[in-house]
Amino acid sequence: MGIRNQQAIVIGAGIGGLTAGALLAKRGFDVFVLEQAIIPGGCASTFKRRGFAFDVGATQVAGLEAGGVHYKIFEELGVEIPESTPCDPACAVYLPDEPEPISVWRNPAQWKQERSQKFPGSEPFWEKMDELFEISWRFNSRDPILPPTDFKDLITLGTKLRPETLSTIPYTWKTVTDVLKDYDLQDNKKLRRFLDMQLKLYSQVEADETAVLYAAVALGLSTEPQGLYHLQGSMQVLADRLVEGLNKYGGRLLVQQQVQLILRENGKVVGVQVFDKRKEQVWQVRADQIFANVTPDALSQMLDGKGDERPFRQLARLDKLPEPSGAFVVYLGVDRATIPEDCPLHLQFIYDFNGPIGENNSLFVSVSKPGDGRAPEGKATIIASSFTDAKGWWQMAKEEYESMKNRYTEEAIDRLAGFFSNLREHILHVEAATPRTFHQFTARPLGGVGGLGQRPAQFGPFSFSNRTPYSNLWLVGDSTYPGEGTAGVSYSALNALTLMEKSL
Repeated sequence: MGIRNQQAIVIGAGIGGLTAGALLAKRGFDVFVLEQAIIPGGCASTFKRRGFAFDVGATQVAGLEAGGVHYKIFEELGVEIPESTPCDPACAVYLPDEPEPISVWRNPAQWKQERSQKFPGSEPFWEKMDELFEISWRFNSRDPILPPTDFKDLITLGTKLRPETLSTIPYTWKTVTDVLKDYDLQDNKKLRRFLDMQLKLYSQVEADETAVLYAAVALGLSTEPQGLYHLQGSMQVLADRLVEGLNKYGGRLLVQQQVQLILRENGKVVGVQVFDKRKEQVWQVRADQIFANVTPDALSQMLDGKGDERPFRQLARLDKLPEPSGAFVVYLGVDRATIPEDCPLHLQFIYDFNGPIGENNSLFVSVSKPGDGRAPEGKATIIASSFTDAKGWWQMAKEEYESMKNRYTEEAIDRLAGFFSNLREHILHVEAATPRTFHQFTARPLGGVGGLGQRPAQFGPFSFSNRTPYSNLWLVGDSTYPGEGTAGVSYSALNALTLMEKSL
């Protein structure tokens, strides 16, 4: 059967699903992308209130530079690359009792000077991280398919290796803390706090658990020639451009369509059963290839309808991992008068005192800039998020839940008021999201956010595969290599497409 006679279904219109859908359509498949929410984009989408546009979860993008993953995808689709500005600094990190932030500058020389001043004696550690980043980046640029799952994969992977790649083998099982110990920096509290909070954003776990090869890439992406970018308009533009690419090649996006079951016949998946939320009716559609932009647990439930069976051998690994983190997010529409002059677009605050906010006493804050499409003239948006125990938000009645949500909101505003002048007087709109909110919006179990923690046992050659036990069913998204973030999930979609094309 030729590709142009094949039907493909994509479950979920997050960035990974939209990437897969648009590229499948470009390759000649007849594509349906099915999304249970009312808009595409998943945690990289946007909602609007009173003239303000709030990014739901993700607030910055990597991979828009020439040669970056998003750049290459839009170039292949023939779709205009979203307008953006580099984030410089990528983040300003405020540690307790420190009058000045640690600014992660885009210019490598400026960042080197900053870290040498703020973390005296740490430069040998940073030089090792830079070295590992360069080697890993060149390896990634050769488009390896990870993890290898059979002998052919191993042979193919071997063609991507170089002598310098082999030099990273001793670091395969090392964490960031292990490398800190190599340079006698394990007791440097200031450096550890900075690394813990930055790595938590990228890898879902702190320095003690993050694979150093992942950390080197995550921390190195902030500087030129790579970088983090602030989209003009909102994060929704990224999803909208991918939808444009999908439509350009005849693909179709259907929203408010919740996939209930993946249908199987004779050991092969053949289609999906869908609940149309608008018409409140069930329908089915058959497909030759299915790409699932969902978590492995959610995919397991779609395969058996109960969640009792475990068709993935890799799910046994999931059972041994901690529960995924949730997020508590406060969305504020404010008068711009409360925003300090030259305020960075992204800030991170770390606190010594205890309180209800988050499991690690930190807030990651994103601020809009004038003219970026997120707020009316003279106004601004402030989005503040913190990690929280996802399961805990489900173990309470409605009244207790609302009380806890209000308590978290007030605590977050109190903390933000320490940086934003007369904040409460300038608030025009306030809204909050909890793991329950994210579950309703994304349908993720417990409303968890981000991908799997990038520990050595879950990263690179030991990561979750795009393959499933069914030859025509593929897993994409932040549970598969190389981790979370819009660039990561787009890479996962590219990997899955490569594997599928080799199988045809």
